[in-house]
Amino acid sequence: MGRHVRLFERSATPTVQNRIQHPEALVKRTIAIIGGTGAEGTGLALRWARAHESVIIGSRDAQKARQAAEDINSRAGLSAITGAENGDAVTMADIVVLTIPFASHASVVKGLRPFLRPGTILIDTTVPLAAAVGGLPTRTLGVWQGSAAQQTAELAPEGVHVAAAFHNISAGALKRAEPVDSDVVVCSDHSSALQTASELAEKIPGVRAINGGPLGNSRLLEQMTALILSINGRYKVHRTGIRFTGLPVPPPRLD
Repeated sequence: MGRHVRLFERSATPTVQNRIQHPEALVKRTIAIIGGTGAEGTGLALRWARAHESVIIGSRDAQKARQAAEDINSRAGLSAITGAENGDAVTMADIVVLTIPFASHASVVKGLRPFLRPGTILIDTTVPLAAAVGGLPTRTLGVWQGSAAQQTAELAPEGVHVAAAFHNISAGALKRAEPVDSDVVVCSDHSSALQTASELAEKIPGVRAINGGPLGNSRLLEQMTALILSINGRYKVHRTGIRFTGLPVPPPRLD
């Protein structure tokens, strides 16, 4: 089988070992999810808390963040999720994940600058959908830097390592109990950010991390999200995923 993309197709039996360790062997870290009160942020928080990670939901409104954390913990029988104002969340975290709309992207990243320290891994899930300026959600906007993630890299302080990931996993799939039927492509110019984002992806049952190359390729990920939204609309579904076939990497874990 050639190397191509198919919706919902699982990979063949692996021929070589994946570069990513089994998630249970990894050291736990604190993850701050900025914009974590939204659908994507709460979905990721739920999945990572279920994987025994320490998660802080960040919001401009600290009370709103704490309430969102309490709601998730209560519904899922968890206690690992807390809430805080964005700056406080970033200060307490080893990894920062952006799940924010593109309309507020630049202002939020600029606001985080005083709290981001060298060595922080910053994972951007933002997609510059045209809906941010009143257009269709199935189209993307041109970003001067090339992509939303590249804009983040330009605005972040020196020493912060940026990765682009999680664009193509729907919030609906994250909030369900069963494994997520999708790969996650990760792009970064830094090996540490690539590894960390990949590890977090494979903390989610059903997900397999794919090395998508340098951060410049993230514009293709962002455009892929618009395509997925278009497919969702055409088939009247909400949880479309993607699988890359023909790759020598193991199949995803399902528990």
